[in-house]
Amino acid sequence: MELGPVPQGGSVVSVGVFDGVHLGHQAILAANRRRARELGASATSVTFAGHPKGVLLGHAPLTLTSLNHRLELFRQLGMDHTLVLRFDERLRQVSAEEFVRKTLVHGLGARAFVLGFDSKFGHDREGTPEKLQSMGLDVEVVDKVLIGARAVSSTAIREAVTLGDLTGVAKMLGRPYSVLGTVVAGDGVGRKLGFPTANLDLHQELHPPLGVYAGWVRFVGSPEEPVPGGEVGFRQQALHPAVANIGLRPTLGGGAQSAPRIEVHLLDFQGQIYGRVLEFAFEGFLRAECKFSGLAELSAAIAHDLDGARQLLARGGAS
Repeated sequence: MELGPVPQGGSVVSVGVFDGVHLGHQAILAANRRRARELGASATSVTFAGHPKGVLLGHAPLTLTSLNHRLELFRQLGMDHTLVLRFDERLRQVSAEEFVRKTLVHGLGARAFVLGFDSKFGHDREGTPEKLQSMGLDVEVVDKVLIGARAVSSTAIREAVTLGDLTGVAKMLGRPYSVLGTVVAGDGVGRKLGFPTANLDLHQELHPPLGVYAGWVRFVGSPEEPVPGGEVGFRQQALHPAVANIGLRPTLGGGAQSAPRIEVHLLDFQGQIYGRVLEFAFEGFLRAECKFSGLAELSAAIAHDLDGARQLLARGGAS
């Protein structure tokens, strides 16, 4: 692993997977930015390509956000710099003290650390806030964020996404749940029916249950392009009302053995979007997927879905 030059003014460092970049993560990163401003340092996040549990346990949870999606959200939150590490057996064996000294202090010029209350990294997960404090380092610990009586966590959000609880997910994320994907060529059935769709090759693994959803689309720049905006979510970017179908396409011959597809129709939109990356934010559930008698009935159902989406989005969403 090679690091670039130490940021001028050094860094304030937060370490974590940050899957979902939920309200708990956002609290850590906000505290990081505040401390970085106080010190004249770079607000720096350290995250991992691939979930460490894939190495530690032999299996990893389904991801709420891909690496690129997390990096996009970090940019929206105003982080100055992110170090991405590949968690493998070699990194697993590195002691917390060596990791902190060599990678974070020497490599990133860490002057202070902002960590979550349950932060643990390094060999045998010895890299706790208490461990870093015992090393004489400047450490701020951010407490858990509660929604109701339950702490916000990636695990709780995964459960809610799987159940289709869009309202619960949005409360824990501080924004609608969204998926990021690249638009790829489909079979053109939607265009033949008069409702062209963007077929998404998802960058992440977890999505809500099968069905039809209303939501918003935002086009995402490439990693080399600056992304405007200072808030996480969709508040400062161009949004396009849209409808997404997550399904097996039973009317077109898909069955239980098929892999679910995500197809997005942008309302009142014209333009070439193949190859572009877009983010679809789930605003509300319209209906379950079902099998129709033929293309005419399917077309009528899609037209009804679009009307329902317009109404739902106009009144601010529902789940």
